[in-house]
Amino acid sequence: MEIPEGLKYSKQHHWVATEDSVATIGVTDYGQQQLGEMVYVELPDVGEKISKDDPFGVIESVTAVADLYAPITGTVLEVNQELPQSPEIINEDPYGDGWLIKIEVGDAAELNELMDSDQYEEMIEADRD
Repeated sequence: MEIPEGLKYSKQHHWVATEDSVATIGVTDYGQQQLGEMVYVELPDVGEKISKDDPFGVIESVTAVADLYAPITGTVLEVNQELPQSPEIINEDPYGDGWLIKIEVGDAAELNELMDSDQYEEMIEADRD
């Protein structure tokens, strides 16, 4: 299981990478492993506002359907156009080509509420016990 350093993580198994005021959001390696093989992804439209902890999309695997919850607030700048046709990219490359959306960060302070890689790893270990 891969947990890259330098990213932020949510309790809902999303990762956030920031560059200036733009955040890229995706599903963690652990999150995609728990769901299994992805078969469907529904993402928001460009320009849509998303709010921290609110659903912004849906992800479906062969075993489950799950809401995607916004780890931070912002406005959607870009949506991964490859995912609707090839949702399995999330399984194959969750931290690269499997990203979900890019947003303009609405409140940078919310990033401080997310976990770093060590904290996220500890949460996963606690969940397994």
